[in-house]
Amino acid sequence: MKLDLTQMHNVWEKAVLEKKDRTALPSINFDEIVSSVFTVGPFYYFLIDFYDFSISHISSGFEEIHGVDPDTIHTIDDILKLTHPDDMDFVVKAEERVITFLHQLGQEKFTKYKACYNFRCITKTGKYELFNHQALVLTLDEKGNFIKSINILTNINHLTKRNNLKFSIIGLSGLPSYLNMDIYPTDQDQNEKALKENNFSKREIEIMKMIADGVASKNIAEKLFISLETVKSHRKNILIKSGCKNATELIARSISEGWI
Repeated sequence: MKLDLTQMHNVWEKAVLEKKDRTALPSINFDEIVSSVFTVGPFYYFLIDFYDFSISHISSGFEEIHGVDPDTIHTIDDILKLTHPDDMDFVVKAEERVITFLHQLGQEKFTKYKACYNFRCITKTGKYELFNHQALVLTLDEKGNFIKSINILTNINHLTKRNNLKFSIIGLSGLPSYLNMDIYPTDQDQNEKALKENNFSKREIEIMKMIADGVASKNIAEKLFISLETVKSHRKNILIKSGCKNATELIARSISEGWI
């Protein structure tokens, strides 16, 4: 089945504020960026230049995962063609929701948040498997258009084969995070609702990471110099906001969906 990529390009073009300008790639330590995000499982990264939709800086894991020579990858379409045909409409909607949400946060914060959602890609075995996609804008032009972004895809098929059809916006440098938001919202004011209800504080994300590392509540309290009751209150709020029933589910989802 041939993929129709027109809708995907339409979403990106609608986000253009004025005619896009090229931007220089800043000095970047790719290893440092990758190490700061979820990479539990086979993964790779690449750079997208939205000025001309070209692809560069493809990491070594790409060929190992997809069985495709990186030298044959030139544009974003070459990457998108690896997507499961049945997931393409979902990816289009996910990108639309992510862009809309980031605009609500403000252009000045574009480079301070990473976006996460899951979809299936074909692997070198010929089978489609579930991947966690994370994207971080690296540069904006003077008009506020996002130009360059780093994208990290991690195979999470060993953790889950079910796409929950949600996306998350993870704050960096202490900014709040917004987790577990619907790609297909039933509420027309879903974005404003999410800004109020899905807001995870820096402290909550910090505690979530410790929970995922297996740190007991008592030790979390000691490490953060807060009371045990405060930790318990944070844990309760985290479960409510994330929609998880217990710590086991929280850990699984925080890993498979790139929350931490």
